[in-house]
Amino acid sequence: MGFEAWLTICVLGLVIAALMSNRMGMDIALLSGLIILMVGGVVDVHDVASGFASEAVLMIAGLYVFAAGMQETGAFSKIAKSVLGRPSSIVGAQFRLMAPVALMSGFMNNTPIVAMCIPLVKDWSKKLKISPSLLYMPLSFSAILGGRLTMIGTASNLLVIGLLHDYLSTDRPWLNEMGFTSPPEWVQFFGVAAIGLPCVILGIAMIILCSRWLLPERVGVDQVDLDNSKQYQTQMIVEENAAIIGQSIEEAGLRNLPGLYLSSIERNDAHLPAVGPGEVLQAGDLLVFVGILESVKDLRSIRGLSPATDEVERLDVNMGARSLVEVVVSANSPLVHRTVRQSRFRTLYNAAIIAVHRQGEALHQKIGDVVLKAGDTLLLDTHVGFLDAHRDDPDFYLVSQVSDSRPVRHHRAQIALFLLAALIALLIGGSSIGISPLVAIWTCAMLMVLTRCLGGTIARNSINWQVLISIGAAIGLGTAMEKSGAADGIISFFIGPDQMAMMHPALVLVLLFIFTNVLSQLVTPYAATALMFPFAMLAAELLNVNPLAFVFTLMVAGCNFITPIGYQTNLMVYGPGGYRFLDYTRLGIPLTLLILVICAIAAPLAFPF
Repeated sequence: MGFEAWLTICVLGLVIAALMSNRMGMDIALLSGLIILMVGGVVDVHDVASGFASEAVLMIAGLYVFAAGMQETGAFSKIAKSVLGRPSSIVGAQFRLMAPVALMSGFMNNTPIVAMCIPLVKDWSKKLKISPSLLYMPLSFSAILGGRLTMIGTASNLLVIGLLHDYLSTDRPWLNEMGFTSPPEWVQFFGVAAIGLPCVILGIAMIILCSRWLLPERVGVDQVDLDNSKQYQTQMIVEENAAIIGQSIEEAGLRNLPGLYLSSIERNDAHLPAVGPGEVLQAGDLLVFVGILESVKDLRSIRGLSPATDEVERLDVNMGARSLVEVVVSANSPLVHRTVRQSRFRTLYNAAIIAVHRQGEALHQKIGDVVLKAGDTLLLDTHVGFLDAHRDDPDFYLVSQVSDSRPVRHHRAQIALFLLAALIALLIGGSSIGISPLVAIWTCAMLMVLTRCLGGTIARNSINWQVLISIGAAIGLGTAMEKSGAADGIISFFIGPDQMAMMHPALVLVLLFIFTNVLSQLVTPYAATALMFPFAMLAAELLNVNPLAFVFTLMVAGCNFITPIGYQTNLMVYGPGGYRFLDYTRLGIPLTLLILVICAIAAPLAFPF
């Protein structure tokens, strides 16, 4: 190996050390390493730019926009309720999440599946009161496992089949002597399932059984402290013709909400305190909730409930420009000593009070009858410009915007679900009509904007640039490993043709898995499979055995569980799950060893040497 190869190995080692120390953000560490290699002449500007302009990065960017549309319309909550349900244990939650994700990943790229599931899992974990770190890594790992069910499960699978076609397109005397011919299409499509299906079943079982010891129960970067947050009182009314009419409190999903409880119901002239889970909802019921800001905000996403005050409907604010704001009433405010109803709040501020918090005091009356005091915290439904307009208003001690507090566009949910079905159909069968996954994703993402499932500003802000930078830089580092000859040199150092010819085929298969897997942790699965394919075919030729066992082992060996940088879905859940670098290693190593054992047994049985 030359200077460039050694420089690449040293830089990659420093990047991994920085990530393991948790002292540097993943995007900064990866990007810094890539810049050093560019300055050192290992990669040029084109190589660096190609990583960020890769199809994988552009697809993920489009999927963030598409997922935002699903979130804004409440379509995700509809899917979660019907597919995920409300399991009573962590084991049940993990199985309900992983099984459908793995199945879907066999027939469409796993990156969009994980991208669309991230916001869904965030809300679901809050409702179940489960740490998101117990769900996000199983989400990514099950998607990676599911990608080994069919030829189209991952791009690296397609790459291997393409390389096999190219290899068989030229005359291969050793294959002719064996009587080997190109495998039929159904074998090419489902052949990997002979190894992949046992991996999915046993892999999911292992994750569920071992997560108690190997997965951290850690708070994600976007989670809140439920115990130390201030308690608001808010009131919601059951709308006429709402789907939840006739359902019990529990059936409607209003019981065991995180950081929120239903304190009472006002029905006609009756007051129903200490409401039980079996109480049946009726049209016009006034539901009195007490809870933290995050959960009060989430109440607006429940279809069939609306704020009890009619002031919200009378706001002179477009739905797409509305937001929640917190204000603290000052001692000099004209609001002090007046009830909410007397304050003419909407007229004065173009805002509606939807919840009130008073430190150390429980509020039992209707919000309209609450007499405001200095120091009261009010939760307002208002326009996005309220913060700038009243930042220095003497009527308030403090004015602060509530993040992600736009009202849910329930009336657009059916459009979003139709676009989801269209996207899945195009991802599965679009190639037959000349539509690539990238075109399908961005077409559906822009249709989300054009059909007003989400606004342009929301679409722009939905893209997670930290993840995109990390993935783009990781691809660039993979290019450096390949271009400098570092990857090829490492493999050749450990195993050469002479040693290979003297080994048993099963041992060669195990070594092929190990080298491919290790290499895929350092570069990308695509680069690893491309680099290892010639070695796989050379091994089959030297040993004079059926190459299919080696070919399908290559597909399975690309499973990246040990590091977050090995695969984009691991990177995507890194922040939301609140993970550290070694969290992946703890669960990833035993899971990888399990896949290795399965591969060593299943591959020779399905495709005898």
